[in-house]
Parts: sequence; structure tokens; C-alpha cells
Amino acid sequence: MGIAELIKKYRHVVTILLGLAGIGTMAYYDYCDTACSYLVGDVLGIDLKWVGIAYMSVVIVLAVFRQTPWVRILLAGGLGVEVHLYAFQWQNDVYCPFCLAFSALLILSFLVNYEVPSAWRERPSRMWLYFLGEVSVPMLKIKQFPLLLVSVAGYLFILLTFSGSVTPVYGQDSARVIPSMGQGPYEVTIFSSYFCPPCRRIDKQAEPLLKELVSSNRVKLMFIDVPFTRIMPVYAKYYLYAANADAGPENIFHVREVLFEAAQNRRIEKEDVLLSFLGQKKIALKPMDEKAVFPLLSAHIKANRIDQTPIAVIRYSPKDQRRLVGTDEIWDGLNQLKAHLAAEKK
Repeated sequence: MGIAELIKKYRHVVTILLGLAGIGTMAYYDYCDTACSYLVGDVLGIDLKWVGIAYMSVVIVLAVFRQTPWVRILLAGGLGVEVHLYAFQWQNDVYCPFCLAFSALLILSFLVNYEVPSAWRERPSRMWLYFLGEVSVPMLKIKQFPLLLVSVAGYLFILLTFSGSVTPVYGQDSARVIPSMGQGPYEVTIFSSYFCPPCRRIDKQAEPLLKELVSSNRVKLMFIDVPFTRIMPVYAKYYLYAANADAGPENIFHVREVLFEAAQNRRIEKEDVLLSFLGQKKIALKPMDEKAVFPLLSAHIKANRIDQTPIAVIRYSPKDQRRLVGTDEIWDGLNQLKAHLAAEKK
């Protein structure tokens, strides 16, 4: 038995496995290892991740009951959706690895269920219309319906219902100074989110090293909170309040760890609950006009094309700026800066 015959015989099983892999990919989207990628979008207000999970769940159910025609229809529609999502990523020059992996699984599922259309033999002049295949649904009196039209319908649906973004902004105006620690010709800017597990890990791991760099009086350190979630501007506000009360390294790192705990351990998503938690942790707050700082944060986020966290930008000179993505790169980059400073002293 050849590979084609084997796939055809077990296509329902393969489709189910690919569908489960797709669900797993979207579920893993909520967790990240060395960096959290952010290309967010929704369909009619529903997060794209949950749409993907629901979509693959329906494909699996249809495959379990061996409803091959409907599986093909659903997968063909998915191809049209992916065309628009590919275009969105290409236009913004930001690519989500989870989205691409999900797309690859969808395409594989389509190929597993693909069959050469009989219309090609009957009407060679219309091969272009049937290159994605055909589907027949006797119960609906549908015969040799071109799946290309289903793909077009999927494309039009996502075109009209999808809303996405890749560059988060705070959206306020005016100007002030972003809190920073230390001074000197070298600058380290760390972009992070309190809901990002790798951000918390690199904060903890690099804390002694960052304090050492700051104490050298040759390095300026800034933390910029990236609003990838709706509640993040609230967290950013209270970080600014805490920094306004005490901008020393000991306080800043303590405040950040408390905010990480609030986001990841307590899963706090309401301002009054967050404020109460900060009070319990005895975090000193000194209110300020945070709306004056937000546009500066947005400008840094946009200028450095922040599409995931954590990211560190180390500025050696105006012509030498190094962008480091993920915990491993950031850790190595900070150690390289330390070694560079040590070499300069000699």
C-alpha cells in the first residue's frame, strides 16, 4: 500500500490528530518560554485564539463522524481565512510563530482530505475553478461544488470581521520623563509585560547584574511596560506612581516583582483589586500625571518595533544599538555589556 492510499485510508485519524495539534498550538499561545509573541486579533470581538480552538474542535467532530464533505468545506474556508491573516502579517512585517504553526496544520489537514476533482475530467476548460477540489453534499442537493468559492467566502468573512494590531500604544498625549536608574553613555531599555512569564524570569535572573551595571555610573537603565493586555496600562500607571515615590534600584525591582506576582500568581485584572494588593504589600505610591508619560512609552515601543516580550535594547553608541529578544539573548547581551565595560577600564 502506497503512502497516498495509506493517508486516504486513515485520513480521518490524521485529521483528528492534526486538529488536536492545532488546538494545542493555540492553547500554548497563552504560555511562552523565552519570549512572548504578540500579534493580537479578534473576530467579531472574540479572541482569535479561541476562534482557532473552536474551529479545530468542529473539524475534529466532523472527522470523528466521517463527514468528509463538511470537513473539506470547513478546511477550504480556513484556507481563505489564512490568506488574509498571512497578508496582515506581511503588511505589518510581524510574524506570529503560533499563527504560522496553526496555519501549517490547517494546510496539512486540507491536503490529507484533498481529492482530484472529477470536474477536471469532465470540463478541462474550468480546471482553474476546481484546483482546490470539489465537494458534493447529496442531502443539500449540492454536486461538484468548487471549494475555491468556499475559500473566497472564508476570505471575505475574515476581511469583514477581523480586527488586529501589532504595535500597542497607550494613546495619551503631552510629555514628561520616563523613570530610569543610573547614568552614563550606555543605555539599557527592557520592554516587558507583567503577564509574560519569561519577563519575570529574566527580571529575577538579571537583577544582580543590572544593579551592578547601574552602580557603575556608566549605564542608564529603563523599564518600559508594554500594553499587550487591556489591564497593562493600569499596571504601568502604578509602576510609574511607585517609581515617582522612590526610583532607587531596590524599590524598582521590588515593585516589579510585586506587579509580576499580581499579574501571574493572583491574576488581578481590576484596578481596585490591584491597588488593594499593592497596599497589602506596602508599596509606596506617589501619584503623578501618568498620561504625560504614556506617549513617550508608546514612542519607544513603536520606534523599536516591539512585537513580543521580553526585548532589551542596549545602546553602545548612536550607531551601535543591539536588539535582544528572549531571555537567553538578553542574558548574553547584558553579560557582553559587562565584559565590554570591564575591558574599557583596562
